[in-house]
Amino acid sequence: MNRRPIHAVLFDLDGTLIDSAPDLAGAANALRAERGLEPLPYERLRSMVGAGARGMVGAAFGVAPGDADFEPLRDAFLDRYARCLLQRTAVFADMAPVLDALERRSLAWGIVTNKAHRFTTPVVEGLGLHRRAGVVICGDTLPLAKPHPDPLLEAARRLGVDPARCVYVGDDLRDVQAGRSAGMATVVAAWGYLGQGEPIHAWGADAIVETPAQLLHWLGVA
Repeated sequence: MNRRPIHAVLFDLDGTLIDSAPDLAGAANALRAERGLEPLPYERLRSMVGAGARGMVGAAFGVAPGDADFEPLRDAFLDRYARCLLQRTAVFADMAPVLDALERRSLAWGIVTNKAHRFTTPVVEGLGLHRRAGVVICGDTLPLAKPHPDPLLEAARRLGVDPARCVYVGDDLRDVQAGRSAGMATVVAAWGYLGQGEPIHAWGADAIVETPAQLLHWLGVA
């Protein structure tokens, strides 16, 4: 397939660039323990990480926005998570060569996440990514978050790159929706959390890559 030259690569954070599920699941199970509940299996919680606090609280306690218990549980979960941000969270080991390859080619890369600044900044700094990423857009950097295209367009603007020359890599349907709306190529990171909605082949991405090594080849920087 002929593609437009890529001048910048933008990544979702959780589930694409970093594996934060152990700490998020740990926070959810710690909150369950405080309430006398047994821990849930890790895999059950892992798949909901992409849905943020809403998904984690929903999986852990069976409540949803609008339920009386939702907001107190959400706030308690976020406070608990804030205390364990970097206990086990790490850059996916196989993503390190991807970032190295982009930097060798002098290709700009950045992060666009729906994770709030309160959590994103300490994680990105703690993992040393702030010294490498050309831009970091958080879920509350702008009035609108993904699947709205504005965060991706703002990232491209800050990098000084035409959105049409950017690719967005993510592990959630809203990542593909945001990327397409921004006029960017979109790639699904199939090693990510992926959620529990429709299958990834129905998301309409330009490509689905099973591993970071496949991403390197797709980008043409291997």
